[in-house]
Amino acid sequence: MTILGPLLMAAIVIVPIYMATRGNEMKTVAVIDQTGIFFEKFKDTDNIKFHYLVSDIGSAKSGFRKSGDYALLFIPKTEVSIPTNAILYAENNVSINVKSYIRNVMTKQVEDMKLEAKLKDLQTDKNNPLNVEDILRSVKTIIDVNTIKITDEGKEEKSYTEISMVLGTFAGILIYFFIFMFGSQVMRGVIEEKTNRIIEVIISSVKPFELMMGKIIGVGLVGLTQFLLWVVLTFGIVTVVTSTFAGKGAHKPSIEQTVIQNATKYNPDNLAMPDSSALIKPQDEGVNQIFEALNSVNFPVMIGAFIFFFLFGYLMYGALFAAIGGAVDSEADTQQFMLPITVPLILSIVMMQYFIQDPSGQVAFWFSVFPLTAPVAMMIRIPFGVPYWQVALSMGLLIITFLGTTWMAAKIYRTGILMYGKKVSYKELWKWLRY
Repeated sequence: MTILGPLLMAAIVIVPIYMATRGNEMKTVAVIDQTGIFFEKFKDTDNIKFHYLVSDIGSAKSGFRKSGDYALLFIPKTEVSIPTNAILYAENNVSINVKSYIRNVMTKQVEDMKLEAKLKDLQTDKNNPLNVEDILRSVKTIIDVNTIKITDEGKEEKSYTEISMVLGTFAGILIYFFIFMFGSQVMRGVIEEKTNRIIEVIISSVKPFELMMGKIIGVGLVGLTQFLLWVVLTFGIVTVVTSTFAGKGAHKPSIEQTVIQNATKYNPDNLAMPDSSALIKPQDEGVNQIFEALNSVNFPVMIGAFIFFFLFGYLMYGALFAAIGGAVDSEADTQQFMLPITVPLILSIVMMQYFIQDPSGQVAFWFSVFPLTAPVAMMIRIPFGVPYWQVALSMGLLIITFLGTTWMAAKIYRTGILMYGKKVSYKELWKWLRY
């Protein structure tokens, strides 16, 4: 471990940097700007390339899936002089980086236009005192970039990248802690039985493999029961809150109509606004947006995926933890064996920001199919939308690896549980595997 430890710890730092530099894929974004204000304002970056279309939005959307573009940015022309809304079409949830870059470019361009107009007004009106704070406050702009997902059937569904990011992060961290917490319980239980010599009595009645799997499955079912209770109670609370606010929202217009109507909120020139009866009240709109975001989440898929990846991820790591517990005499001796096993899980948490920034990229794909990192990486990606074949591949490899690690752990476990007073090395474990 004097040599292996620094190598593994360095890998936690080096691998994310290397994978991030290797995984930057070029994303092409088509732009339809009906205002003409942002023409050639979106400059190409290292991984985002823009090109402008002159066709109408209907034709662009119908041919989007065949175009090969990553996303289609539509900036509608509204009744106000300065637009503050845009629509971003894509096949899946749009990357946070792409969405943030577009919002920043639009914000800068609009604020520059406002500042230029304000300075002209000050030049013509000499009696108006110059107040920098008021100017900066009037120039400040909020750009709303709405994301819409175009399905395989050609339907449009509003997507919420921020909600997917929160859910993915929460699910990844939760499964990480569950695997660690319940896997450690298995290891401590084995060490306790071995230290108290209870194992010698138990092993006279059951086979070592049956004892190991019974302990792993028992602790796993405890964790699964706890998770299902959380799901039931959470849905109960959400249902009560939803029913309380149900019926308070007004009639909701289409997504594109809402975007165009919302442009009147940030009207810097006090221009004529559309009929107020066509707009949603701010408080009702806020409630509707929250429930729309929650309703856009496919909770059955999320819960089903979490149960699968928790169970098989835990069973895989639980078998390894049980093998470690059977090989050592005390918990202090487990450190040299714990680090190599836990590095993949820690690495998947370290790489979380890269999965969120580009959930469909190569880095996220390979981490989500590699069995030792798949439970965390795939749960981070699933809220963003993952092709079914990738989920099936990840599940299949995880099941195969679970069977392989269980076989290895059983050979170590059956030899180690009756061995006392000997400091076990990796060389010794290799001998046990060959018995």
